[in-house]
Amino acid sequence: MAGAKRRGFASMNEAKQREIASMGGRAAHQKGTAHEFSSDEAREAGRRGGEAVSRDRDHMAQIGRKGGESTGDREGREDRYGEGRSRA
Repeated sequence: MAGAKRRGFASMNEAKQREIASMGGRAAHQKGTAHEFSSDEAREAGRRGGEAVSRDRDHMAQIGRKGGESTGDREGREDRYGEGRSRA
């Protein structure tokens, strides 16, 4: 569908889309039809999501590389306890 014009909801800017979606969420809560997660349901959903993401080894490797890049080279810097790190 290359070159198709965006119409309706898709043509609105993100702020307008959020505003409309928010109104729908509030209406569902007022009507009593909105689902509210219990702590246990939220914990289970998070666990399942984490399992699904971790199956993608390439994605997990990318996350690991990004984390390694953000820590940088810590040689000669002090850690949070004021002790310097050195490579032995």
